Amino acid sequence: MLPAMSVLSVQALSKQYRVPKRNKGFWKEIAGLLSRSHETKIALDKVSFSVNEGELVGYIGPNGAGKSTTVKILSGILVPDSGGVTVLGKTPWQHRIEVVAQIGVVFGQRTQLWWDLQVIESFELLKAIYKVPDAEYKKTLSTLIDTLELAPLLHVPVRLLSLGQRMRCDLAASLLHSPKILFLDEPTIGLDAVSKLAVRDFIRHLNKEKRVTILLTTHDMDDIEALCDRVIILSDGKIDFDGSLNGLRKKISPERRLVIDLAKEGETIAVKEALVIRQEGHRVWLSFNPSHITAPALIAEITSRHAVADLFVENIPIEETIAKLYRNHR
Repeated sequence: MLPAMSVLSVQALSKQYRVPKRNKGFWKEIAGLLSRSHETKIALDKVSFSVNEGELVGYIGPNGAGKSTTVKILSGILVPDSGGVTVLGKTPWQHRIEVVAQIGVVFGQRTQLWWDLQVIESFELLKAIYKVPDAEYKKTLSTLIDTLELAPLLHVPVRLLSLGQRMRCDLAASLLHSPKILFLDEPTIGLDAVSKLAVRDFIRHLNKEKRVTILLTTHDMDDIEALCDRVIILSDGKIDFDGSLNGLRKKISPERRLVIDLAKEGETIAVKEALVIRQEGHRVWLSFNPSHITAPALIAEITSRHAVADLFVENIPIEETIAKLYRNHR
């Protein structure tokens, strides 16, 4: 088996911004107009990580953590203050044309499509910009149209698309030149449940079948849980965690949940090693630590005392785990 090859490498990456300092009070505001003062905001503080070929990594954190700044540096839009970055062996801001030809980027609320043109006209312009051969373009476009259900949208001006429709078109636009690396910022924003599942399946297919390396930035923890084996969590410009979702759960809290549907409504469950955190009618939610009592032992104890119609064990929601990490960091 060949060793994994790093396609993204970030070493001690730092970036600061000078922003105008807001003075409180009317007269201080007036004085600030005449003599503007500034303060330094640290966006990234010696961030280091690498991503291997074929990985699908969730790059997450609260607003202002530095996620978008990282992606802009990786795609050659921004130049860092210090640190080293290579994308497919090249420094993105020094070899921007070569790097851009190998990456695709979807920036959340910002579209790469032309506002007044029909969607298909934007696609054809991108084909020309990236110099995609005709046969390859037709084959790729056909696959994208079928998978993302774009046929009804091709002759619609971009300005008339809904947010969800535009996100699907932007996703297709980022893939017309068959990039090796894809940066996704909130790819399922604005999508209904059916479309969201379709886009997730498409992202999973790109990663598993086409071996496209993907860095996914999102606030939708369902996307992270459904797609990512690895997560990098950024907070205040620094990496708080880099590892698997299971590793994150073990680090923050080993807690698990037992959800029980009682045969009789209104019964009270009391178990020394578990905590009832919620009860609605027949259904009861219990929290327990597997190192104190195993799930089979807890189930056996409860079923010996109560008539149970149904039950299941689950992890605590990933958003709760990440929220605990943020609170611990603060």
